[in-house]
Amino acid sequence: MSIDHAEPTLKLFADGADRATMLELYADPVIRGFTTNPTLMRQAGVTNFEWFARDLLELIPDRPISFEVLADDMAEMERQALKISAWGEHVYVKVPITNTTGVTTVALVRRLAGEGLKLNVTAVMTPRQVEQVAEPLQGGPPALVSVFAGRIADSGRDPVPVMRDALGALRSCPNCELVWASPREVLNVVQARDAGCHVITLTPDLLRRLPLLGKDLDEFSLETVQMFHRDATAAGYVL
Repeated sequence: MSIDHAEPTLKLFADGADRATMLELYADPVIRGFTTNPTLMRQAGVTNFEWFARDLLELIPDRPISFEVLADDMAEMERQALKISAWGEHVYVKVPITNTTGVTTVALVRRLAGEGLKLNVTAVMTPRQVEQVAEPLQGGPPALVSVFAGRIADSGRDPVPVMRDALGALRSCPNCELVWASPREVLNVVQARDAGCHVITLTPDLLRRLPLLGKDLDEFSLETVQMFHRDATAAGYVL
């Protein structure tokens, strides 16, 4: 079962910061956009934020790409957001829902949306936080609200009801799209679709596993047994 036929209403965004991988995925029309963050960039060995972003924007000129502000101070966040937004028409500026001390960025989101910036409000975890940003984003430019469903699941909570509540909170904001962020498994693609999410972000590892969607389980079982046997033989194990 191919993802483009199985999930026609759910947009797939590639999540990562490896330049070569991003360009390879750009060649796939199923990938509708890209997201990254400072942690992913550091893991990928990026040393110059602006050069990395501007280089990608020249090579990927026609799909949304999200780049995150680096500051913790609201005034500096605003300056950086305006700078990042100026890099391209298809740039979404990632603004965290709070700063590192828990101070809300809602007022900043309001100002930036009023300035016409496309925003990706990130690190959101609760429907209440979604409600807080829906009103200032309403009627503005296109915006993304990234709810970290995978981290919600890591806390032992079912993210699906949270995502449904988040979608309800965004009904008053037709220019907003709900993002199922930080997925952990292919099942999350189905859950995101069924919950009504607009976007799911997928790492290259998860994208490689998408062909497993809908796979026959008897066939999958046999392939697993064959893998174990093949690896035991290759290792030369004896009893």
